[in-house]
Amino acid sequence: MGTSIAFHLAEEGVRDILVVERGELGGGSSGKPIGGVRAQFSDPLNIELGLRSLRAFRDFPHRPGADIGLDMVGYLFLLTDPAQVTGFEAGVRTQNALGVPSRLIGPSEARALCPYLTTDGLVGAAYSPDDGHARPAPVVRGYARAAARAGTVFATGTAVTGMDVTGDRVTVVHTDRGPVSCSTVVCAAGAWSQRIGAMAGVELPVRPLRRQLAFTAPLVPAAPRIPFTIDFASSAYFHNSDDGLLLGLADPGQTEGFDTTWTPGWLKLFRSVARQRAPALAQMETAGGWAGLYEVTPDHNALIGRSDAPVNFLYATGFSGHGFLQAPAVGEIVRDLYLGRRPCVDVEPLGAHRFRTGSRSRRPEAHVV
Repeated sequence: MGTSIAFHLAEEGVRDILVVERGELGGGSSGKPIGGVRAQFSDPLNIELGLRSLRAFRDFPHRPGADIGLDMVGYLFLLTDPAQVTGFEAGVRTQNALGVPSRLIGPSEARALCPYLTTDGLVGAAYSPDDGHARPAPVVRGYARAAARAGTVFATGTAVTGMDVTGDRVTVVHTDRGPVSCSTVVCAAGAWSQRIGAMAGVELPVRPLRRQLAFTAPLVPAAPRIPFTIDFASSAYFHNSDDGLLLGLADPGQTEGFDTTWTPGWLKLFRSVARQRAPALAQMETAGGWAGLYEVTPDHNALIGRSDAPVNFLYATGFSGHGFLQAPAVGEIVRDLYLGRRPCVDVEPLGAHRFRTGSRSRRPEAHVV
């Protein structure tokens, strides 16, 4: 998110941009997402963010210029309850009205798209061929290199330790390498954003939540090319990755916190679901994995906007698992907010003010996938 914002600002001619990163670029959550890119959401705002970002990902080899391993294999949501079908029917109508070519399909077509599936208990699926997955690390590097060519300075290995607020503005950001005078601050600190916001007196209700994934050992014969496949009821998912598959599931018992230890025991949950939905996956040998942090808000929607006070504090955080796939569009939006222009997408419903007691602003639809 930070490199996307820096790129879009620098491309517009903004100078004296400093990106402060405690570790290395992509060393936090940005280096550990599952890489999904999609526009299949239930509400217009998130659909627009996804669509705009999909277009940018397709154009990434030309702007800013990098191969990001984009594979447009589609997204396939597996539905096991008629009520789920009803909900997805409404979502597909909204998506189609905005130009997303999603559709509901039957169990047999779902299995044709993903041969690992069993149709037992499957009542339908939602599929969009324009979705897929990409490699997060090349995206971060592509944005950062282009921003650096335009003059952006990246201060890695540098921790923010505090901020000075004078009147209604942040005037100084303190780091462990010294103070930095500033005219504007943009918080894109992911799971750590609540701490950064507090330094400026801005409440950003973001909490960290561990999510884990694994990779299978190389498969012989090779895995067929399949959509990014998600069992909607359990959140179990899998997709192609190099010479095997990437597997994951959101552990419903996971407690909040900054622990990113990978604990293979969660695979028992995945295999339990796989035995019912994609039996071959339950038997596959795994060859490691990792844990990363979701940056979760109370309604599982992002926080994007400008603070009322300090007025020069902007934020883009709390994406609840959708930050990577929405990063191109959000970079554009934060650029426009900084320049005082109307953003390409109306993100007023995503302002942090929506969580204040008595706030009357319209809220985005909650979503959990």
